[in-house]
Amino acid sequence: MPAPLRLRLDGDALVRNWQTLDRMSGTAACGAAVKANGYGLGATQVAARLAQAGCRDFFVSNWQEAAELAPLGLTVSVLHGLRAEDMPAALAGFARPVLNTPAQVARWKGAGGGACDVMVDTGMNRLGVSADDIADGLLDGLAIETVMSHLACADERSPMNAVQRDRFAALSGATGARRMSLANSAGIALGEGYAFDLTRPGLALYGGVPRAEYASRIETVASPEAQVLQCRTVPAGQTVGYNATWTAGRDSIVAIVNLGYADGYFRGFSDRGVALASGNPAPVVGRVSMDLLAIDVTDAGPIAEGEWISLDFDLPTAAASSQMSQYELLTSLGSRYDRFWT
Repeated sequence: MPAPLRLRLDGDALVRNWQTLDRMSGTAACGAAVKANGYGLGATQVAARLAQAGCRDFFVSNWQEAAELAPLGLTVSVLHGLRAEDMPAALAGFARPVLNTPAQVARWKGAGGGACDVMVDTGMNRLGVSADDIADGLLDGLAIETVMSHLACADERSPMNAVQRDRFAALSGATGARRMSLANSAGIALGEGYAFDLTRPGLALYGGVPRAEYASRIETVASPEAQVLQCRTVPAGQTVGYNATWTAGRDSIVAIVNLGYADGYFRGFSDRGVALASGNPAPVVGRVSMDLLAIDVTDAGPIAEGEWISLDFDLPTAAASSQMSQYELLTSLGSRYDRFWT
């Protein structure tokens, strides 16, 4: 059954974004975070395209996500580590665990596990073993492919970035790992000293701009489109939508489209979002509801029932309009879209 809303996905833009990040990574390899179903766009499709472009390292959050990628035969690391319940999947060999705690290290050693990755906490106080754990021999006997850490403030000008970089660099040669990895999308833009051997971009792959350095380099990948369910004339002085937040200042043509906050187009876009109707900008008017959106198409040319309208989903602009983060906008794109890769 064709859906009345669709997500148009630009596979070439995705690949070009990865190639940009790869160049910015210098001599370091450039991987790809494809967790949260490829940031909402479809992990399998994203990973397949990036692998064809030359990406060799992929990162997911949990073992279910890893299992979904297993048929592609890629090198996948599971960032959230290794619960007891995960052991059958981990020992199956289709992904590597990123060990985060002494208990996880002991579990992996006790099972005779092979290659693994390790997360080290350098100041974020989220996941990871400590430098003291390493100095005390916690990792002895492990076959570590990559030791990694995560920057807490890479999208800001923060002295904490250099502190974390230096703490991480001090671990060089102390873990027996083949590679070191610190930088996410924003971290890559901090410069060569943050790249180490492997970078792990996520947001910027999908059109996000976490730092100003990316503003002219990163392309939009996802464009939501919705079908017009009804066009109506709203006389001057009448209101549209819940709580009557918008009043027509003139006789207006308003298109009602099949899209709402249940699809990740949030209430923050109310009276702030922008659509493209027949290629012309048209403002979102009134309050965004669960399944419906009103767009003033008076100046956009004739619009008919059944036509498609696209939403401006340039992520930095959309984030500023909606007061949601770029990450939330991407990962909240719902299951009701038909997804089309071009």
